[in-house]
Amino acid sequence: MSEIELRNVGKSYGSLSVLDDISLDMGSGEFVVLVGPSGCGKSTLLRMIAGLEDISAGEITIGGRIVNDMPAKERDLAMVFQSYALYPHMKVADNMSFALKLAGVPKDEIKRRVDEAADILGLGHLLERLPRELSGGQRQRVAMGRAIVRDPRAFLFDEPLSNLDAKLRVKMRGEIKKLHQRLGKTTIYVTHDQTEAMTMADKIVVLNGGKIEQMGPPLELYKNPQNLFVASFIGSPEINLLRGEVDSQALKLADGARLPLPPGHGLADGRKLVYGIRPQHIHLADSGIAADVMLVEPTGDAQDVMLRIETTDITMVLGESALLQSGAKLTIGFDTANVLLFDDKTGGRIQ
Repeated sequence: MSEIELRNVGKSYGSLSVLDDISLDMGSGEFVVLVGPSGCGKSTLLRMIAGLEDISAGEITIGGRIVNDMPAKERDLAMVFQSYALYPHMKVADNMSFALKLAGVPKDEIKRRVDEAADILGLGHLLERLPRELSGGQRQRVAMGRAIVRDPRAFLFDEPLSNLDAKLRVKMRGEIKKLHQRLGKTTIYVTHDQTEAMTMADKIVVLNGGKIEQMGPPLELYKNPQNLFVASFIGSPEINLLRGEVDSQALKLADGARLPLPPGHGLADGRKLVYGIRPQHIHLADSGIAADVMLVEPTGDAQDVMLRIETTDITMVLGESALLQSGAKLTIGFDTANVLLFDDKTGGRIQ
């Protein structure tokens, strides 16, 4: 059953359209991540669901009720912002309970909810501190606790980890996912970080230029992107995209390099394509394509290697192996079963 539904939703500021014809179902208990580059409309869409922005077209339903004209406070949603938005003069317990006090919830019930949220988030020993006495990760947990105590129908997160350092981002990513699994509430999460999207989502919605490019489970988008934008946005390191034309069983690049096509591709000679191969699907081989090592970036248990084939640069991820050196000459092979082909003009996937 859908908990939140968007039907042909649009948003315009005068003649400027920022979201167009957005239709999306979010099931009960589903973790949905809205991902895309800056300016694609993902935060605006989240704020429209929350009731913080008016919609210009279509309708939004929450729990089966149309909420287009319903004020934010009546939508039973809790939002966690990027900036934490804590009251600096209030202690942690007061920050978490403030909305409940305004709603007239009895003191005993407020204490029970605050203690329960503090236990879930490991904040019990911090309830008497002020925000300035907390680390960034602790402040973010307080903001999450403030949302939890309201026991909302759904949680909305607007890039909540952007202000944290890399190590803390990974830790908080896991905490938010565990929180979702424990509470089982529908969660909508906005980010520009495709790694967050891949590791946290039940369903990813890729936005670009105010439109949905593709939606589905993370691995589906990774393995079967419908177009060039999704292919290039999902996956790290970024997919190699190379332009050329079909020449028998190979794709011939402008510099003369020849790349193997999937067997039985059925494409006519001379057809212009964009050839996609992920760095993880390139390997060392005894025979194949000659390549020069241009740059090596060790990442711990692997190394990202920039290679040059003729005059074309590509990236390969090499697992545990002797560390390569710039200037080395290699022979590589492609896993043709995982090659992705796209139309050169439309950018659409060729199946």
